[in-house]
Amino acid sequence: MAAPLTDLEKRKQISIRGIVGVENVAELKKATPRDYYFALAHTVRDHLVGRWIRTQQFYYETDPKRVYYLSLEFYMGRTLQNTMINLGLQNACDEAIYQLGLDMEDLEEMEEDAGLGNGGLGRLAACFLDSMATLGLAAYGYGIRYEYGIFNQKIKEGWQVEEADDWLRHGNPWEKARPEYMLPVHFYGRVEESKEGARWVDTQVVLAMPYDTPIPGYMNNTVNTMRLWSARAPNDFNLKDFNVGDYIQAVLDRNLAENISRVLYPNDNFFEGKALRLKQEYFVVAATLQDIIRRFKISKKGSTGPVSFDSFPEKVAIQLNDTHPAMAIPELMRVFVDVEKLDWDTAWAITKRTFAYTNHTVLPEALERWPVGLLETLLPRHLQIIYRINQGHLDGIRALFPGDLERIRRMSLIEEDGGKRVNMAHLCIVGSHAVNGVAEIHSNIIKNDVFREFSELEPDKFQNKTNGITPRRWLLLCNPGLAELIAEAIGEEYVKDLSQLQKLNELVNDDAFIRDVSNVKQDNKVKFSQYLEKEYKVNINLSSMFDVHVKRIHEYKRQLLNCLHIITMYNRIKKNPKAPFVPRTVIIGGKAAPGYHMAKKIIKLITAVGHVVNKDPVVGSKLKVIYLENYRVSLAEKVIPATDLSEQISTAGTEASGTGNMKFMLNGALTIGTMDGANVEMAEEVGEENMFIFGMRVEDVAEMDVQGYDAVPYYNSIPELKQAVDQIQGGFFSPKQPELFKDVTNMLFNHDRFKVFADYEGYIKCQEKVSQLYQNPKEWTQMAIKNIAASGKFSSDRTITDYATEVWGVEPTDLKIPPPNEPRKALEETARVLTEK
Repeated sequence: MAAPLTDLEKRKQISIRGIVGVENVAELKKATPRDYYFALAHTVRDHLVGRWIRTQQFYYETDPKRVYYLSLEFYMGRTLQNTMINLGLQNACDEAIYQLGLDMEDLEEMEEDAGLGNGGLGRLAACFLDSMATLGLAAYGYGIRYEYGIFNQKIKEGWQVEEADDWLRHGNPWEKARPEYMLPVHFYGRVEESKEGARWVDTQVVLAMPYDTPIPGYMNNTVNTMRLWSARAPNDFNLKDFNVGDYIQAVLDRNLAENISRVLYPNDNFFEGKALRLKQEYFVVAATLQDIIRRFKISKKGSTGPVSFDSFPEKVAIQLNDTHPAMAIPELMRVFVDVEKLDWDTAWAITKRTFAYTNHTVLPEALERWPVGLLETLLPRHLQIIYRINQGHLDGIRALFPGDLERIRRMSLIEEDGGKRVNMAHLCIVGSHAVNGVAEIHSNIIKNDVFREFSELEPDKFQNKTNGITPRRWLLLCNPGLAELIAEAIGEEYVKDLSQLQKLNELVNDDAFIRDVSNVKQDNKVKFSQYLEKEYKVNINLSSMFDVHVKRIHEYKRQLLNCLHIITMYNRIKKNPKAPFVPRTVIIGGKAAPGYHMAKKIIKLITAVGHVVNKDPVVGSKLKVIYLENYRVSLAEKVIPATDLSEQISTAGTEASGTGNMKFMLNGALTIGTMDGANVEMAEEVGEENMFIFGMRVEDVAEMDVQGYDAVPYYNSIPELKQAVDQIQGGFFSPKQPELFKDVTNMLFNHDRFKVFADYEGYIKCQEKVSQLYQNPKEWTQMAIKNIAASGKFSSDRTITDYATEVWGVEPTDLKIPPPNEPRKALEETARVLTEK
């Protein structure tokens, strides 16, 4: 009797027979939804592979300048639907699945999110990969294949509880292990000086195993690569030295090496100076640079004669996504000087022309400052190199500002106060030819404030690159109804040129179009309500305004301000139950870093307030509060299209850009927000009168910092604020534990860096305007259309085009690589045409 089929064999059979045509129905009846998901994934993947190989052949033939995007985070979400859309396979797959009597959405729900990021920074990297492929750039994403991604959040009795995200437990059909490109990475050891130069010896070796994921461009046959490294212990790990006697223990200790790629650090906008995190940062950088140099050496143009690195910056651009991969700068210097035997000045000139650095935050607690002692132990040669880079940097400053010791102290790569530390942002600025912020207001703060003295030294180095989002995932995939409506109105070209959405302005007064946009929004609300009712057992009022605040939980993002508004609305209903009230469903979601106690207390407060509001019969269907559990990419794809009002209410000058704001705008929500991050440019594009802008501006915040912020006068002079705060403080929302939120109110009164009370009154008044407009559905929808029409600037295609031309020195192309079914001659001909261009 034949052995029973393994899961993988079963899935492959379904893949071959089930999608193409069913033969053995009895066999298929045993298949689970997960089997069908894998079958479909393998089928779709087969369509990718030929294009993937073709793209890499094409790059070998044309030898373009390559762009390397280095990031410790890639928040990819799910891959199946995005791949079907970008390859133009969605209709064919939908039809095949329907023929099998299956539901495509059920299969899509089987896929785990690839949650290899915390929030904005990691999701930006994912959007950028999509745009780089769509724009035909020879680009590679490099990062870490974390075994455990961002934790799964459970809300238990109102508190966040973390669970491990074992996202690989069923296997990942989208990755391909490449053991043939495995590389050694060194740690610890010591530096030996000799006539030939420095040698880093007696190191511990960890192997970096690459896993490749294909990144398809939109309908252009380009498939780029995201290469993520996994840590492996070498076979002689711990067996070649002292403890050979304990063979079992030596094998068990392999885990120590392999822990490097075990888990994503779950901090957003916060630096935790742990040795394991520094190991992760160096691990990705060391493996990646070896790979980049290997590819440079074997490239078509470089493969004749002896290797010269003079052309390296003409062939390689490396973008550092924040300071997390900053060790790439001393590592490239180490390789050039110690291994390739370049002289220091030549190596430094090449290095600076190769790197560019993106800054993502101005919050001081987020800036990476590694203790010198830790670097000395873990990466002794790199510390020497950093000292030498600093020496040259400070010599230059001394020459320009003789005797200005304070300036030298401020601008040094090494901070002396409170233990010696390496300021990684300073290292990135000094080691790069371009530095950018991620929205105009943020880039100005960097230039004129945080790194002012560096920008005075090299003003041309500092740029702005306003963030963007990919319209493929954040419109076509998540909101097909709206995407189709837009295509019927202005054609399909907007998908690759989002600026064409401006044409929708001609339809702002078209009654039929207004009705259609409104209907799409209502359909999305119905669908999301069904999800909420299933998951949370709540009744949703479909005529209520869906007021949504989803992002990481952080004091600067001011979920507390929203919470105060909820309490204020509740109190108004209770005070006058008969008064007209515009009903709202307030949806708040997001994860708090596990060690961030205030953020976790804020979640508990919101859920406690929701508990009181939701079960009060006087309130009824007028106001509901829902805490959205385990907010992640796949949940964002559900909630964003259903949103009426988007909350973007950070204290001015704290949110570098934000990208959720852009996703809501593109999907026809209106924004209530401060003049912070990209909100400023959104208001520029659509007109301030088409957003709900409130609160202090950056200048007001700065002035208040000079005078000193005092919360008490606001509390004493605004009765509704006082009532809400007293309720929190007095245990109204936690009757069994009246003291529960004392530390929250204590913070709001005594050390609120983000000035919640100062913006309360403006926020409440602005929310009244929101409610007023919501009562006029036609005007509301017209404003939504204006927002959609103005969102073109916020495509990541535009952002990447700006990076390509202004930082990387490469040109986007709309050239279509010949598909795999065309002969290789077609590929060579396309390559020839491009090369001649």
